[in-house]
Amino acid sequence: MRIDLFLKLSHLVKRRTVAREMVELGAVKLNGRIVRPSAGVAVSDRIEVGYPRRLLVVEVLIDDERLIKRGQVPVKILEDSRVEGQKPTGEF
Repeated sequence: MRIDLFLKLSHLVKRRTVAREMVELGAVKLNGRIVRPSAGVAVSDRIEVGYPRRLLVVEVLIDDERLIKRGQVPVKILEDSRVEGQKPTGEF
C-alpha cells in the first residue's frame, strides 16, 4: 500500500492530498528515510510523522486496506512527543 494512502486510512492525516504533500516536503519518514508518496508500506515498518508541534513515531501492524477499513488497528504508537517551536535568534 502507498504511504500516502496508508496515512489517510490509518487516520494519521485527514486527507490523502495532505498526506502526499507532507511526504513530498519531507515531514514523513519511512524506516528513517525520506520517501516518495508512492513508497510501499509493509508490516513492521516504522513511520515518523512530523506535525507542526508534534512528532509521532508508529509501527505498522496491518498493511491490508480491507482490514483497516473494517476497523482493525493499523499502527502501534512508539513515540508521541511534543516539539517546541524555534524562537527567533536574530537581533531587532
